[in-house]
Amino acid sequence: MSEVAEKKLKAEIAGLRQLRLEAMNLQAIEGNPFDAEDIAMFEMFEREGWDDERCRAYILTRKPAVRAG
Repeated sequence: MSEVAEKKLKAEIAGLRQLRLEAMNLQAIEGNPFDAEDIAMFEMFEREGWDDERCRAYILTRKPAVRAG
Protein backbone atom coordinates (compact mmCIF):
# COMPACT_ATOMS: atom_id res chain seq x y z
CA MET A 1 0.00 0.00 0.00
CA SER A 2 1.34 3.42 -0.85
CA GLU A 3 2.13 5.92 1.89
CA VAL A 4 -0.60 8.27 0.64
CA ALA A 5 -3.22 5.49 0.63
CA GLU A 6 -2.14 4.37 4.09
CA LYS A 7 -2.46 7.92 5.46
CA LYS A 8 -5.92 8.23 3.89
CA LEU A 9 -6.98 4.92 5.40
CA LYS A 10 -5.73 5.97 8.84
CA ALA A 11 -7.60 9.28 8.53
CA GLU A 12 -10.81 7.48 7.56
CA ILE A 13 -10.47 5.08 10.48
CA ALA A 14 -9.85 8.00 12.85
CA GLY A 15 -12.98 9.73 11.52
CA LEU A 16 -15.07 6.59 12.00
CA ARG A 17 -13.70 6.19 15.51
CA GLN A 18 -14.67 9.78 16.34
CA LEU A 19 -18.21 9.18 15.07
CA ARG A 20 -18.45 5.99 17.15
CA LEU A 21 -17.30 7.79 20.28
CA GLU A 22 -19.89 10.52 19.71
CA ALA A 23 -22.60 7.90 19.16
CA MET A 24 -21.53 6.10 22.33
CA ASN A 25 -21.79 9.34 24.28
CA LEU A 26 -25.27 10.06 22.91
CA GLN A 27 -26.41 6.52 23.70
CA ALA A 28 -25.14 6.92 27.27
CA ILE A 29 -26.97 10.25 27.63
CA GLU A 30 -30.16 8.52 26.47
CA GLY A 31 -29.68 5.83 29.11
CA ASN A 32 -28.82 3.10 26.59
CA PRO A 33 -25.02 2.80 26.68
CA PHE A 34 -23.10 0.46 24.39
CA ASP A 35 -22.00 -2.74 26.08
CA ALA A 36 -18.60 -4.36 25.57
CA GLU A 37 -19.97 -6.54 22.73
CA ASP A 38 -21.31 -3.50 20.87
CA ILE A 39 -18.03 -1.63 21.25
CA ALA A 40 -16.04 -4.62 19.99
CA MET A 41 -18.36 -5.00 17.01
CA PHE A 42 -18.04 -1.36 15.94
CA GLU A 43 -14.28 -1.44 16.46
CA MET A 44 -14.17 -4.47 14.15
CA PHE A 45 -16.16 -2.57 11.50
CA GLU A 46 -13.65 0.29 11.70
CA ARG A 47 -10.60 -1.98 11.66
CA GLU A 48 -11.89 -4.09 8.75
CA GLY A 49 -13.16 -1.11 6.77
CA TRP A 50 -16.65 -2.50 6.26
CA ASP A 51 -19.13 -0.38 4.30
CA ASP A 52 -22.49 0.61 5.78
CA GLU A 53 -24.45 -2.10 3.95
CA ARG A 54 -22.19 -4.87 5.20
CA CYS A 55 -22.32 -3.51 8.76
CA ARG A 56 -26.11 -3.34 8.66
CA ALA A 57 -26.41 -6.88 7.30
CA TYR A 58 -24.07 -8.16 10.03
CA ILE A 59 -26.03 -6.39 12.76
CA LEU A 60 -29.35 -7.69 11.46
CA THR A 61 -28.06 -11.28 11.55
CA ARG A 62 -26.67 -10.89 15.08
CA LYS A 63 -29.33 -8.87 16.88
CA PRO A 64 -32.85 -10.20 17.23
CA ALA A 65 -35.56 -7.88 15.94
CA VAL A 66 -37.44 -5.99 18.61
CA ARG A 67 -41.09 -6.87 18.31
CA ALA A 68 -43.84 -4.48 19.29
CA GLY A 69 -45.88 -5.98 22.09
